[in-house]
Amino acid sequence: MKNLVKVAFLASVTTAAMVYVLLEWRPLRSEGARSPEVSWAEPEAPAISPAVAAVAVDADEQNNIDIYKKYSAGVVNIASTTLARDYFLRPFPVEAGTGSGAIIDASGNIVTNFHVVEPSLNGGELEVTLSDKTKYKAKIVGVDPSNDISVIKIDAPKAKLSPIPVGASNALLVGQKVLAIGNPYGLERTLTTGVISALGRSIEAENGRIIENIIQTDAAINPGNSGGPLLSRAGEIIGINAAIVSPSNSGNVGIGFAIPSDTVRRVVSDLLAYGYVKRPYIGLSNQDLFPMEGYPESLANRLGIPPTRGFMVINVRPGTPMAQAGIRPAPQQYQSGFRIYPVGGDILVGFQGKDISSVSELATAIDHFKAGDKVTFTILRGSQKMDVAVTLKETPPPK
Repeated sequence: MKNLVKVAFLASVTTAAMVYVLLEWRPLRSEGARSPEVSWAEPEAPAISPAVAAVAVDADEQNNIDIYKKYSAGVVNIASTTLARDYFLRPFPVEAGTGSGAIIDASGNIVTNFHVVEPSLNGGELEVTLSDKTKYKAKIVGVDPSNDISVIKIDAPKAKLSPIPVGASNALLVGQKVLAIGNPYGLERTLTTGVISALGRSIEAENGRIIENIIQTDAAINPGNSGGPLLSRAGEIIGINAAIVSPSNSGNVGIGFAIPSDTVRRVVSDLLAYGYVKRPYIGLSNQDLFPMEGYPESLANRLGIPPTRGFMVINVRPGTPMAQAGIRPAPQQYQSGFRIYPVGGDILVGFQGKDISSVSELATAIDHFKAGDKVTFTILRGSQKMDVAVTLKETPPPK
């Protein structure tokens, strides 16, 4: 019996000792100690310095850095709200979109796209966020839908305003470096760079007018960049970013368009002085002209006029340049099926010796002149072709 007790006791002690060793055993070296290294008689490697070496930049990168540091504070974020109505027809504000803008003077004037501020025209508001995150309500100084340009103004201390100089665009060359700063997808003051890919492009404004001399660039432009500046390597505004080619709204594909600064300067000058753009006009709108394309061939042959050329005048308002030049509207109508066609009106076929292919192109061509200038329209009056001189007038101010 005593032997059994001794055996049990020894077994308990042995088991306890093994458990202790398993639980408490540690390597002999401390946690921070290094494992012994084998020397192969090579010189010891130098210790790595904790200091981070300065990253070298080339001249082009330094230019990007300098321009961004100097002018990015002049780029603002613009949030537009519009009024919606609830179930009980009570108005309430809703965010309609965001865009970018560029501060152009110490008075708080900001240039941007018309389509950035357009939603606010329906009783909404505009809010501008500066680089220091301060926010200001903005008022519209003037808009020009035909060039997709608008000027807004904020009442902010001059110390908070960082105007960006406006340069010239008439001497730009394809291949020149450009920098775009804006707020794509709400990412404030994002810088992208590229080159001028092409010059002299044309794009269509929302009102159907053609904007000419557009700058094409491969600098990345995305939704939210609209209204932001396209800068030269000297830091001058040479364009206002306005549109991109984006198949299926897939974002930037390397084809962006900017309104040239020469156009911007001319438009902004009028908006600041008058609140609208003074431009020449002839007194005809789209509604006053009937496109001859699709005109019944049998009717055209009977009248002795070409069925697919030009635009027949259907209305001339008294006192307008076209009325004073003696342009005649259609006095009769002809019904064919469910459609009514004008008959007997003068047909505009040419302007300044060139064929008229669309009303928007005609309006753009007239913009190259000023009030008081005499221009020449080529018309068909019946089967007779003639030139008519028209003296342009200034567009009446908007009501």
